[in-house]
Amino acid sequence: MHLAKTAALAALAVTLGAGAAWAGPTLDKVKQNGLTCGVSTGVAGFSMADSQGKYAGIDVDICRAVAAAVTGDANKVKFVPLTAQQRFTAIQSGEVDLLSRNTTYTLQRDTQLGLNFGPVIFYDGQGFMVPAKLGVKSAQELDGATICVQPGTTTELNLADYFRAIKKQFKPVVIEKLDEVEAAYFSGRCDAYTTDKSGLAGTRLTKAQNPADHVILPETISKEPLAPAVRHGDDEWADIVRWTVYALLEAEERSITSKNLDEMAKTSDDPNVKRLLGVTAGMGKSLNLDEKWAYNAIKQVGNYGEIWDRDLGKDSPLKLERGLNDLWTKGGLQYAPPIR
Repeated sequence: MHLAKTAALAALAVTLGAGAAWAGPTLDKVKQNGLTCGVSTGVAGFSMADSQGKYAGIDVDICRAVAAAVTGDANKVKFVPLTAQQRFTAIQSGEVDLLSRNTTYTLQRDTQLGLNFGPVIFYDGQGFMVPAKLGVKSAQELDGATICVQPGTTTELNLADYFRAIKKQFKPVVIEKLDEVEAAYFSGRCDAYTTDKSGLAGTRLTKAQNPADHVILPETISKEPLAPAVRHGDDEWADIVRWTVYALLEAEERSITSKNLDEMAKTSDDPNVKRLLGVTAGMGKSLNLDEKWAYNAIKQVGNYGEIWDRDLGKDSPLKLERGLNDLWTKGGLQYAPPIR
């Protein structure tokens, strides 16, 4: 009897411990005050404010989708612009609830920095941009070049790794603020500028006096899976962010858009559609959210494909190809686990 009693108490302790780990403070905070979201200081297609201070971009839309899922209103977001060096302190300290800032998912960031990453929203890779007048056709020709780069980034580390691997020399010009590093490149202080290729495309389009005067070299020297991140220690909040992103992907796969979801909710016989849109209850309860959590995110922000087209793809100035960021059913890497 004594052993049985001890085992029962141990099981109760495990259950209580699991409950304590599950219950997190961030959800209540966001429900009451709205979402505080850390974004970049300005990267075209990802997060950039216009002259009225209105933010747009894929990172911004992930913030808005999470706000819609949690509060029912995609506009209940305060955007906090952060430099590469500020971003991790901001999420660790609780200054922001969510970091959605073209941030690469790496082992040490996931562990030593105390972050939990959500699903990858953009599969990217690092490259180089050079003035066309230099006549450079390959990164292999940059031996001895001065290269503009931001500190506190995987970009800075990859740059050193790449030149070490090809046994060539370079001189880094390290500048923290994005607008200053871009200005240094365009003023001729650097022979080349390196960052994620999507960032290079945005910089060339929006900051160059004549985009044709600058060339993005063919080499891709790294893997840069960009993903939103939250703090360790609040599993409930991490689950909400994770499954909101998956809901946007699932909606695209099921051909559910911001325009047709009301009709789909009424007429679809697909159990997957019914669960996603809250017609069949249960998914919201599992996340401690309203059953229309995914409906609200899709209705107000759009599915992943709509977001892509608006911010990065055919309806945007960048007009990037989906490539690796297409759905798995179309040869890409985007894949949502079952919402059931």
